[in-house]
Amino acid sequence: MKITRIETLRLDEFPNILWVEVHTDAGLVGLGETFFGARAVEAAMHETVAPQVLGQDALAIERHSRRLLQNYVGFNSTGAEIRAASAFDIALWDLLGQASGMPVYQLLGGKVRDDLRTYNTCAGYKYVRAKPIQRTENWGLGGNDGPYEDLDGFLNHADDLAESLIAEGYTGMKIWPLDFAAEATGGTDISVADLKRGLEPFEKIRKRVGDKIDIHVELHSLWQLPAAIKIARALEPFDPYWFEDPIKMSNLDAVKQFKDSTRIWTTASETLSTRWGFRALFERQATSVCMLDVGWCGGLSEAKKIATMAECHELPLAPHDCTGPVLLTAAVHLAIASPNTLVQEVVRAFYFGWYQELVEGLPTLAKGRIAPLDVPGLGVKLRPGTRERSDAHRQASAA
Repeated sequence: MKITRIETLRLDEFPNILWVEVHTDAGLVGLGETFFGARAVEAAMHETVAPQVLGQDALAIERHSRRLLQNYVGFNSTGAEIRAASAFDIALWDLLGQASGMPVYQLLGGKVRDDLRTYNTCAGYKYVRAKPIQRTENWGLGGNDGPYEDLDGFLNHADDLAESLIAEGYTGMKIWPLDFAAEATGGTDISVADLKRGLEPFEKIRKRVGDKIDIHVELHSLWQLPAAIKIARALEPFDPYWFEDPIKMSNLDAVKQFKDSTRIWTTASETLSTRWGFRALFERQATSVCMLDVGWCGGLSEAKKIATMAECHELPLAPHDCTGPVLLTAAVHLAIASPNTLVQEVVRAFYFGWYQELVEGLPTLAKGRIAPLDVPGLGVKLRPGTRERSDAHRQASAA
């Protein structure tokens, strides 16, 4: 089965997302996706990926993965080259599943469990939709697109939000009420007043529901080490489930120092790519939980290797999702087939909101648990008409 055409699609309404469709001479089409810098990834897909793979065997997944992750530039990062390679790799796994008549999770070794526990990342419907910049100005607050404006929820009525999540079967919620303070100081320090303000959602949650729900703390790599340690110590009395990406992953010795400073788990990191990036993290014993993003780390091929390597280091896996519907679907296939999966991230505002507008065939999400569909490939497809939208930008490379 030869690759005959690679087509990319991005929409002005969702400028961070790039979809890639890999066409074959057998008439099958595989779907991949990645997130952030969509136009840069689009360029890399057609300038770097396409010339190397057009006319080649679509089922030689490992060969393509190795070649694209070891290009002269762009390796060992989450830059445009790796994101392009990741999206392409995901599409190849979708093709393999369709060609073999099996779901991707079966090709990855089969189900370890029937479904997965999830936690809800408390974003709203328009969170970081317009720009790929992790700042409060892009939180998408305002308006009311439905019942799951969870970012406004954790900022203003975290106790009600916690009750809502528990009622729907979720066992965890992820919040980031301290980002504003990091922006005020560049992450160098946090004032007493700002720290007290940031603690308010935790106080409300524990007062209302006690320990009935886990609180995952997202720190977005915005802090320098002393301030991150100060925040961790202030939050420890609330028994958070983990601290995620407290500082940038550019200094893993400092990440290790943070981890050793607190009894709460440290989770890292969606911002790392390839098994080599995670090898250094694991060997330094700088994380308690392995979080990867299949659209940034090298695709499903590389994610499977990272998950297995984490298992060898006795570390649980928690795949990332705050990006797009195809990536969530791919992550669920990986997670359901990985023995060390701890929990799967979801964003209910996305899943029941714009994910449904763009694709069909999402994993089933109910009562706080998620499972992939038992259909060939990933099971997820772009909805009819998506490619023909007035804000669509399509580009193709052909053999």
